Amino acid sequence: MNSVQIEQNSYEMPPREGISIAHFLTVADIERSARYYEKVFGARILSLGDGNAPGYLQLANIWMILNVGGGPTPDKPTVTLSVPDPNHINSFLNFRVADIQACYELWKSRGAEFISEPIPKYGETRCYIRDPDGYIIEVGQSTELVYG
Repeated sequence: MNSVQIEQNSYEMPPREGISIAHFLTVADIERSARYYEKVFGARILSLGDGNAPGYLQLANIWMILNVGGGPTPDKPTVTLSVPDPNHINSFLNFRVADIQACYELWKSRGAEFISEPIPKYGETRCYIRDPDGYIIEVGQSTELVYG
């Protein structure tokens, strides 16, 4: 397998038993965001929603739920969902890769907007991508990790 490919596993959503975990992103446009994650990272689109339902993706070993924002609901009466302020982020996806330079070149060619080139720091090399809604994605490769 090419070191840049992200392998899709057979986790289920919803799970028939046990637990599956999804990362929820509030997005401005479900289809635009789903197509971005599909094009750049090879995510598998499971559903684009129907205007009232969210979109679902499988990306490597995680599920992603994409939905537009909205005001409080009975189950979260004080919470409003909105896309992030691109300069004040409190959560992000973290991709650990075997070959950061290969990922950087491939994903950049597919339209990823990197904040910087990969930079060595703290025993790893890392860089960040900004998605269409302003979320950041950390891409890192360990440089001091020894297996075994």
